[in-house]
Amino acid sequence: MNVVCLDLEGVLVPEIWIAFAEAAGIPELKRTTRDEPDYDKLMAYRLDILREHGLGLPDVQKVIATIDPMEGARAFLDKLRATTQVIIISDTFEQFAKPLMEKLGWPTLFCNELVVDADGTISDYRMRCPQTKLTTVNALHSCGMETIAAGDSHNDLGMILNSKAGFLFRSTDAIKAEYPDVPAYETYDELFEAIEAAL
Repeated sequence: MNVVCLDLEGVLVPEIWIAFAEAAGIPELKRTTRDEPDYDKLMAYRLDILREHGLGLPDVQKVIATIDPMEGARAFLDKLRATTQVIIISDTFEQFAKPLMEKLGWPTLFCNELVVDADGTISDYRMRCPQTKLTTVNALHSCGMETIAAGDSHNDLGMILNSKAGFLFRSTDAIKAEYPDVPAYETYDELFEAIEAAL
């Protein structure tokens, strides 16, 4: 049995932290997993900046409520879910993702969790498991599933390279150059065709 594993940000919805950086006027928060492969280092950096500016979860959630999926993402996801099983595997957080999942038609999402103080300060975060995306596809394999994966960033490469088929979607030139053997696509139609062929 096949299951398609998709990244969320950069594949189906815009990058949450970039949207927040623009809304809050804090360009330092535009740094993402495309720029920094070490997720713990990236999150420590983000949380330090939020503390410096006195910003908490409600401030981020206010911006997330204004974010819409990328053009064509909902139709792509609906078509894919009518064809095969789909799981979104993201390093985002439950407290960020809910309004986006509603706009995408409530697909299955595996993500992480923020630790939030009573005053709304984001004090820490909890990852579901180490190397969340790679660990998840390996767990699916152990259940007799075959995975097909697509993502755009460094943190997606584990699931992409360890699936029976894996694709980069709207990735950076640097990542595409580093992994020239991984097919890279820019449109949902191209990605759907590639996934359908791999099924």
